[in-house]
Amino acid sequence: MRNYILAGFTCILLLTSLTRGFGQHSEQEKILEKELLRATAKQRFLTMQLDSAILLTDQEAFEAADEKFRFVLKNLKSIPSDFTYYFGKNSFHLGQYKQSIDWLNKYIQLKGTSGQFSQEAVEWLTQAEAELLKERDVQSKKAGEVLSRDYEIDCGPSGKVVCPVCDGKTVVVKKGYYSDSYKTCPYCNRLGYLSCEDYNKLVRGQLKPANN
Repeated sequence: MRNYILAGFTCILLLTSLTRGFGQHSEQEKILEKELLRATAKQRFLTMQLDSAILLTDQEAFEAADEKFRFVLKNLKSIPSDFTYYFGKNSFHLGQYKQSIDWLNKYIQLKGTSGQFSQEAVEWLTQAEAELLKERDVQSKKAGEVLSRDYEIDCGPSGKVVCPVCDGKTVVVKKGYYSDSYKTCPYCNRLGYLSCEDYNKLVRGQLKPANN
């Protein structure tokens, strides 16, 4: 996650150095340089907050970690995919099982079995689902949940996600009493995957199915 944001720093610093290379600064160039430096400082601060939140989770200071995670959510435009794992894990320890399931599912959808935290994500997800079954007062906690559909999820360098509707099979199977029916997946256009843009629309309930 640090590398993800540091890449942005590199681009900003490169632009700043190029601006300086043109010699005499115009007023517009000076304003641009100030904006770039301000953006760099903000990104560096957010990176520190993320690292601190993860450390607090490891130290079992879950409430303090949650405050920092939520602060980053309010200030970061595009969320790194690994963030979905860390926030989901911390949410479990706070007893916010629905929220935990939501974010851990997003990590598994994005990374499959090849992610750095895929095995741990499945284990935490299983525990969260078991605890949620025991919950009887879910509605009282609903107002405090931060669901991933409210944010733009970064899908990684491929820019693609296996279609969660058909699990990449391009066909949706509906179980019947006598036989099963098969229908072409109305979301992935026979590709088995979604673009990052379409995936985020699907998560927010904004992706319209195709007419098959």
